[in-house]
Amino acid sequence: MSEKQSTKQYDGIVIGTGQGGKPLAANFARAGWNMAIVECGAIGGTCVNVGCTPTKTMVASARVAYLASRGAEYGVGLGKFTMDMSVVRERKRKIVHSFSSGSEKGLERIETLDLIRGMAKFVDALTLEVALNDGGTRTISSDKIFINVGARPTILKIPGIDGVDALTSSSIMELDSVPEHLIVIGGGYIGLEFGQMFRRFGSQVTVVNRGAKLVGREDDDVADAVAEILTGEGMTIELNCSPTKAHKDSDGSVVLTVSQGGEEREIRGSHVLMAAGRTSNADRLNLSAAGIDCDKRGYIPVNGKLETNISGVYALGDINGGPAFTHIAYDDFRILRTNLLENGSASTEGRMVPYTMFIDPQLARVGLSEREAKEAGIEVRVAKIPMTHVARALEMDETRGFMKALVDPKTDLILGAMVLGVEGGEVMSVLQMAMMGAVPYTKIRDGVFAHPTLAESLNNLFMSLG
Repeated sequence: MSEKQSTKQYDGIVIGTGQGGKPLAANFARAGWNMAIVECGAIGGTCVNVGCTPTKTMVASARVAYLASRGAEYGVGLGKFTMDMSVVRERKRKIVHSFSSGSEKGLERIETLDLIRGMAKFVDALTLEVALNDGGTRTISSDKIFINVGARPTILKIPGIDGVDALTSSSIMELDSVPEHLIVIGGGYIGLEFGQMFRRFGSQVTVVNRGAKLVGREDDDVADAVAEILTGEGMTIELNCSPTKAHKDSDGSVVLTVSQGGEEREIRGSHVLMAAGRTSNADRLNLSAAGIDCDKRGYIPVNGKLETNISGVYALGDINGGPAFTHIAYDDFRILRTNLLENGSASTEGRMVPYTMFIDPQLARVGLSEREAKEAGIEVRVAKIPMTHVARALEMDETRGFMKALVDPKTDLILGAMVLGVEGGEVMSVLQMAMMGAVPYTKIRDGVFAHPTLAESLNNLFMSLG
């Protein structure tokens, strides 16, 4: 059989079953396209298998442990509780399996969609060779290829780190016991969510952060408040601190040497978690064979319509170097659906990028921060209240944090919002909807909300503007 005869042609090929690729393949197939989707691992990508779904399942377990530890404050005598990480892990596994297997069955039911299990790489701009998981290869081709292969945890090149069995955000969720002392390298979302989680499970936790502040993209008052919350739960935060080498001691403990303030010292623990960012999976695709550009970080640049430099090749989700959030990957799919199925002209330009960090209380933000407004020379009025001024938070005894919003002094429109507080993501979403609808802050200030709710506090937030 000739090479041409052995290559199967499709109307579209999707590489990766993440939160952009999976719905894209399914929707395009239902619209009449003959589609293929290639996946070498579990269906659902990072979010379902090693990201949002499993971590938030475990965050929920940690939240229960936290409330149990505070039972006496609410008049509930619980005594000393114990943690069974095997149960936490099994609960997480069941939910992940339910989500992933359900998605797989859904894809398999679509007649015009082939689910190919294997690792894809480019042969040329419109042709892929797939190394099948069960052996052998397949060659497939299309004039529309959609790359949705995401990213993986970054392993920093610290001398000796290979010898200490460093955990990643994926492997740490498979532990069957609580670490005695967890050293977390990285003070961003992943590091802080896992750090607080395992502190609540009973670990001693030390966070090693290169920068002068945690959560570096946030305003200083937000970063300071987050640090205060976490240290208040017993976590140790080391700022301006860089790991220089690591080794495992004779007693089995991990020894991390760090540089801080011009001096080196050792931090000893039982486990170390690498939480210092993620690495693009584009290096697995043989992009050079297709002539597809990569930036210096290894991500695939795209324009507002998610087109790469090669006609007919698109990149969506984390792989294109944009905001690494599930909801952004899904919106990428919607843009492609609009443009390719509905003959529209959707773009990523100007879209809102809301996000929530699931520490407890949650940190949620949308739109401009104070720092960004200042750097851009944008005049704003700042509304701000502590959660101690929120009736519902007081009733729940959940008063840590604060909320603030940035308002355009000329139009009264909301330009940005941040909520660090109980159910912060939900409250932020109310403000985001106001931004989407161009609702002036005065409408929210004078709005009638049900009492007692957290959303009701938005009256007070905007009353702070006078």
